[in-house]
Formats: sequence, structure tokens, C-alpha cells
Amino acid sequence: MSINLFDLTGKVALITGAVHGLGMAMAKGLGNAGATIVVNNNSIEKLDEAVAEYKAAGLKSFGYVFDVTDEKSVIEAITKIETEVGPIDILVNNAGIIKRTPIVDMEVVDFEAVIKVDLVGPFIVSKNVAKGMIQRGGGKIINICSMMSELGRDSVSAYAAAKGGLKMLTKNMATEWAKYNIQTNGIGPGYFATSQTAPIRVNGHPFNDFIISRTPAGRWGNPDDLQGAAIFLSSKASDFVNGHVIYVDGGILATIGKPSNED
Repeated sequence: MSINLFDLTGKVALITGAVHGLGMAMAKGLGNAGATIVVNNNSIEKLDEAVAEYKAAGLKSFGYVFDVTDEKSVIEAITKIETEVGPIDILVNNAGIIKRTPIVDMEVVDFEAVIKVDLVGPFIVSKNVAKGMIQRGGGKIINICSMMSELGRDSVSAYAAAKGGLKMLTKNMATEWAKYNIQTNGIGPGYFATSQTAPIRVNGHPFNDFIISRTPAGRWGNPDDLQGAAIFLSSKASDFVNGHVIYVDGGILATIGKPSNED
């Protein structure tokens, strides 16, 4: 019985932007738990490569090109997905961007671009997927938040604003949709070993040393570390979990850090 609580067989999961990195890791986790995987991207080339990788791993997967910030495109894609693949049972709002610029140097257009993808995008996609979930009597929505949903950091003002907003949007979605048996929650990844972080994950690099010393677990996260939280929040096991963000961060947010006189 306990194992069946996490079984996603027969479920259709849409994971936006899951063509690489953490999104792909979570999508593979859902696929290995039995779900049919649907991913999107603005680039057909990247999408085809990702779908091929999923299929090579033995996962049933489909790819659709659409822009999460374009509601007309989103509505058309959802209609097509639900006609060709099946009703969307699980939505993971993973697509996102970041622009690292100090506030005083950041152009308004760049700030707005990050907000549009990282906050308005999840609003648009969730709003339109939720309509079908409401009609069918249930569903799972997972918003990919961040430690920047809780903390600030130099040069990521737009990203932090978007992810902080996404945390509160998650709570409000749960408030409005829990009565329809839709569970809306978030996952907040910590610092993970990906191709993007590879250049700084070397012994002696100041940021690498900082992350390892700052993280109680004493290491960077492995992308597969996100799979358990994603499966849990997508499955029957979380049917009474609403409006929370699970931080998969090795304990960073749990501590103020070590004093300089401690090993």
C-alpha cells in the first residue's frame, strides 16, 4: 500500500522547460515512477534532443514547442497535449531564466523579462491547466521556487523578486484550488551539481568552498536528489499537502552557518 502511494502509472505530467538540468532530472524521476512525460521549449532542436534522451532511458515522452509567457500559445498547446496525449494530471512549472545584474545597473526591460518568465509564466500555465483539473476533480501543481524565495543575494534582484512572488502565488493557488482536490506546492532547490555550475565546482574556488562549508550536508546537491520531492508532490502520498515549499537544499536554510572559530 505504501509503495502504491507513490505510483504515477497512467498519469500525464507536463514539466515546462525540462530539456536539461534540474527539470530533466525531475521529469526522469516522474517517468520512472510511471508517468508519461510531456516537456516544452521554445527551441525545436533542444526539444527533440531532450525527447530522444527520455526515450533512450525507456520513458514515454512527448515534446511541444510553446512559450509559457504567451497565453494564446499556452492554451493551444494544452488543448493539443490533452487531445494527443491525455489530460494533464501533473504540472511542474520549471521553466525559468535569470539575469545577474546589480540593481542600479539593471535595465527595466531585463527586470521585466525575468518576472515574465519566472512568475507570469507559471500563472498563465497553471491557470489554464487548472481549468481542466477542476472539471476532472483533481490534479497536482508543483512550482519550482528557489532559496531566493526566502533569501536575497547580490545581483539577482529580478530572480529573487520572481521566486518570492512564486512562493506566495503557490500559497494562493492552494487557497483557491484545494477545494477542487488540486494540491499546489513548491520545490525550492539549493545549490546543485549541474553543467552550469561545473566551472566553479573545483577545490579552491571561493564559491565552491563557500557552498560546501555553508551546507550542513557538506556537498552540492545531485540533480537526482530532487526526484523524491517531485514524486511525492505528484503522487497520492501528498493528497492533503497544500501550499508548502519543500526546500531540497542540504539544510542551508535551517542554519545561520558556522562561526569562523568552528571547524
